Amino acid sequence: MKKLLLSFTGLLISTVSLTSISSELLPAYLDASLTPEQRVADLLPRMTLEEKVGQMCQYVGIDHTAESEQQMSIDDLAKSDAQGFYPDLHSSQIPAFIETGKVGSFLHVLTASEANLLQRHAAQSRLGIPLLIGIDAIHGNAMVSGSTVYPAPLSMASSWNLGLVKQASIETAREMRATGSHWSFTPNVDIARDPRWGRVGETFGEDPFLVAEMGVATIEGLQQRDFDGPQKVIANAKHWVAGGDPINGINLSPMDVSERSLRQDFFPPFKRAVDAGVFTFMAAHNEINGEPAHGSRYLLNDVLREEWGFKGFVVSDWMDIERLHTFHRVANSQKEAVYQTVHAGMDMHMHGPDFLEPLVELVNEGRLSEARIDESVGPMLLAKFRLGLFENPYVDESQIEQSVFTAAHQQTALEMARQAIVLLTNNDNILPLQKNSRVFVTGPNADNHTILGDWVLEQPENNVTTVLEGLRAVAASPKNIDFYDVGKQVKNLSTEDILAAAKRASQSQVAVVVVGENPLRYDKKGKTSGENVARSSINLIGRQLELVQAIHATGTPVIVVLVNGRPIAEPWVVDNSAAVIEAWEPGAMGGQALAEIIYGVTNPSGKLPITVPYSIGHTQAIYNHKPSAYKHKYADAPTRNLFEFGYGLSYTEFAFSPPVLDKKSIQKTENTNLSVTVTNSGDRAGYETVQLYVRDNYSEITRPVKELKGFEKIYLQAGESKRVSFTLEPEMLAYYNRAMEWVVEPGAFTLMVGSSSRGADLKSIQLRVKD
Repeated sequence: MKKLLLSFTGLLISTVSLTSISSELLPAYLDASLTPEQRVADLLPRMTLEEKVGQMCQYVGIDHTAESEQQMSIDDLAKSDAQGFYPDLHSSQIPAFIETGKVGSFLHVLTASEANLLQRHAAQSRLGIPLLIGIDAIHGNAMVSGSTVYPAPLSMASSWNLGLVKQASIETAREMRATGSHWSFTPNVDIARDPRWGRVGETFGEDPFLVAEMGVATIEGLQQRDFDGPQKVIANAKHWVAGGDPINGINLSPMDVSERSLRQDFFPPFKRAVDAGVFTFMAAHNEINGEPAHGSRYLLNDVLREEWGFKGFVVSDWMDIERLHTFHRVANSQKEAVYQTVHAGMDMHMHGPDFLEPLVELVNEGRLSEARIDESVGPMLLAKFRLGLFENPYVDESQIEQSVFTAAHQQTALEMARQAIVLLTNNDNILPLQKNSRVFVTGPNADNHTILGDWVLEQPENNVTTVLEGLRAVAASPKNIDFYDVGKQVKNLSTEDILAAAKRASQSQVAVVVVGENPLRYDKKGKTSGENVARSSINLIGRQLELVQAIHATGTPVIVVLVNGRPIAEPWVVDNSAAVIEAWEPGAMGGQALAEIIYGVTNPSGKLPITVPYSIGHTQAIYNHKPSAYKHKYADAPTRNLFEFGYGLSYTEFAFSPPVLDKKSIQKTENTNLSVTVTNSGDRAGYETVQLYVRDNYSEITRPVKELKGFEKIYLQAGESKRVSFTLEPEMLAYYNRAMEWVVEPGAFTLMVGSSSRGADLKSIQLRVKD
């Protein structure tokens, strides 16, 4: 017989058999044999207005609140985008507050024990509605200690491997559920077009198509269709919309963009997320064309719901409803801010008080209808039923170790890191190194946890393989590795350490210098990238370039390894280093993956998901620019990028045959197939990513010089060939014309296929579209 802990009509019924409860006493919403939709239809009318609005309220967890109460002042509270507490609701009062039914969700709950505690208090509310617990599981459930930390999203995109991204997301969902969370605030499908922006590493790069494909793989892995069952979670498409190209590179700053660019560049990944069934959206911090996203009915209702048919719910970003009043100043009071956002289509408030009371008042005054509240609450209840929380909201804490940081999850993280690391230069084929080489290792990122990326809290030392540890493990002997510790802060290098490192380097055959940025959110003073950490330049911060130059001056060949969450522009490093490796933020197993590449155990196969500009002055640097972007040249620097989108070297060579079309001329409604033969003409096996680009030769409105429309990552043995085919559909050739109609125009299109977006790496063929 089933056992159930439930609460309704003010009575607590504990550990009783369902068969002993009269059918008249047992509400239909507690009947697991009914569909989730039927259960919502029964529960919603039972709820008071306050209980309904309570479901729209999210709070930070008790432990987080208690810590913030100790560490923060009221002034700090107003400035913080990561920590919070409630001056009128002490952490000790939160349990009783939950029992009033005036909270439906929590975030920043980092332990299973706290999750269980919160759910026990929710079970004692009048209707016993369980809590939905959200967490920033951006690349693994890394805000929870002991979780598997996968490569950061930009690294994931560098792998160009959708299967690995989906598998990592499946495993992340399992670890989340094992530790009490049900809702991941990912994927971030912003288009990252400004390298100064601190959140570049949290995205999948600059291209709408690649970002969309990676976002869908993440959603499919987390939700696994309808997220029904104990090992699945809800995904969240964010930030809706256009936060990745702020006017000054700073998070939350304005975004002014045409309707055409919104629809062609920024909307597509979000539309694909809706089509993939994503159940939640998060509104953007920023304003778009003068209208804050949190108050935009056009975005939250007209496009998202009416045009695209989104059926889930939208959550605000951290305190951004309040900012309609305090920051953007489009609302003259908090109550007016609440009205604007809910009227626009907002469903849940992140986080805290000052939402429930004004919203209830607005309904009682008739400015908002209770039916509008039901539209928000229905999907939230549906999510809780689908997740199975009414049957079992608790976590078995004794079983956590069987689900978290398992051998299988570590292997996925390792394989993704292997495929995500990008070999940028390899002069005279210095790489791979012989395992018995005498290698000198130094740099602020050589032996620390910066490889984990942003959205990570401190992890056990034994769960992380640093670059140094990886090199020692893969080398013929740890004695072949000489390490000089210059400290772990990229901003602080001393003259003494720079000189000492150079002297030590002169005694080795090759030097590996690991530099870059610090994304660790728990290292507030050292942090140089990540959420809300923009930069005015994108060179190596501090004196890191001096370190590389000093070692180079000794005559010892220098291999530079970059650990970073945004493009780094250092032409001197590119021109003078023996090799440059873009590691991005490769996660907990990143040190091992990097060492395997340096020593040739793994053949590198990562490809850049974002352009690396020559300097910050070369921004905006995107591969899919318009034809007129480079008509003229810079007077003070080369008019080129350091590395192009889609680029990455291998230890083998791949040859592409001329592409072939099944039909070189088609009607506007027809498909055709393009195929190309790829041959591994080198002497070792490896992966190659076959990339398909399209250009509309002549059009009513100017079009990009090329646009990614397909890709496939293939594995070839030495000497092996494979035929790769792409289906060209009309949708891939369409655009918004002068009248803002989505059309395929007749005329000629250039189809390009190859190993990167560089012209030298592409082979082309013409396709004609007939009217």
